[in-house]
Amino acid sequence: MFSKSFRYYKGELYCDSLPVRDIVRAVGTPVYIYSLRQALANLQRLQNAFTDLGAHIHYSAKANGNLSVLRALIEAGAGIDCVSGGEIFRALQAGAQPSQVVLAGVGKTPDELRLAVEQGVGWVNVENVAECAVLDQAAGALGRVQRVALRLNPDVSASTHRYIATGHGGAKFGLAENALRQLLDRQADYPSLRFEGIHIHIGSQLGDTTATAQAAKAALTIARAYPDIRMIDIGGGFPVAYEPGRVLPEPEDFARILTPLLQSFEVILEPGRSIIADAGVLVSTVLYRKEQGGRSFVILDTGMTELLRPALYEAHHEIVPVIVPPDDAPREAVEIVGPVCETTDALAHGRLLSPVAPGDYVAFLTAGAYGAVMASNYNARPRPPEIVVAPDGHTWRVARPRETWDDLIRGET
Repeated sequence: MFSKSFRYYKGELYCDSLPVRDIVRAVGTPVYIYSLRQALANLQRLQNAFTDLGAHIHYSAKANGNLSVLRALIEAGAGIDCVSGGEIFRALQAGAQPSQVVLAGVGKTPDELRLAVEQGVGWVNVENVAECAVLDQAAGALGRVQRVALRLNPDVSASTHRYIATGHGGAKFGLAENALRQLLDRQADYPSLRFEGIHIHIGSQLGDTTATAQAAKAALTIARAYPDIRMIDIGGGFPVAYEPGRVLPEPEDFARILTPLLQSFEVILEPGRSIIADAGVLVSTVLYRKEQGGRSFVILDTGMTELLRPALYEAHHEIVPVIVPPDDAPREAVEIVGPVCETTDALAHGRLLSPVAPGDYVAFLTAGAYGAVMASNYNARPRPPEIVVAPDGHTWRVARPRETWDDLIRGET
């Protein structure tokens, strides 16, 4: 349930060597806290798992684009996978070498494609036939030749939630095999592009390795027919356990399947969640208790504006008290809800939770991925701060401060 960095010690939750309560008292709630030590350990595990394949790890910035997180991972050898011009900007600001940046995304704008070429990003993963013409024009106008990977939609159904499956035939992502082959057969039509890779990503939170192997084999079938294809980008999707006791494939399981298949190709991996999810928590304060309609409600100062995942796709996060209650305190089934004026602002239904009272702190575990990056200002709520605990585990700092009301109206007239 806990990562190595987040654990109980003498009755309270710690992040590495620091009591979470001490950080929260200094900065207030809601607040995101990240352990850089845990994120770096997760990256190292992936690097070790795929050593025999020589895979390049490109961290997926959409999972958590905090500059301090990006900087730490880049310094540890990670490239960056971006899905927008803004993420390219963040990656470069954090110190990424342009050649170690990949631009992906199903709907890149002409300006984003031009930016990618101007900055010299290593790869552009193309998902649309018409996108090739726009990218070729941008590269030609700049006198550049851009390296391209074509994203294959292998029509593979992944074992995951329907909202995060991306490789089935009805998804908006990628190119069907016939469209992809037609592009490869007409490479001369795009003199400013070099078609050298195939990209696949069939979804997040993959429940087994079977679909990944099937998708990789589909990519290989095409790649072997076109000698210029030298790189396979396998995407990400390595799962993390949001619920205790759930058995999921490990990075080593994926490596065991993929290594013999992809030995003769350059390989790129684009993990995000599996690097940063369990390296972060979101801490909240209990505001009120309420008994209504036969149910017990715990109302927090944190809601869908800070953590959208439960409302967006019924995602589960373990919720634990920052201070451990007495051993004999019975857990109770409660509705854990936020303050936002939406019925969907419910963070957990019927969850068994140790007794809490107004003023108590609770922590949402495995919240480092798709948490702060999805936060919004709905209901005119300032976004929470992000705190990073240094790799030494003994020091922390504010990586992004809490927004103020003035921030909410800055630039408006």
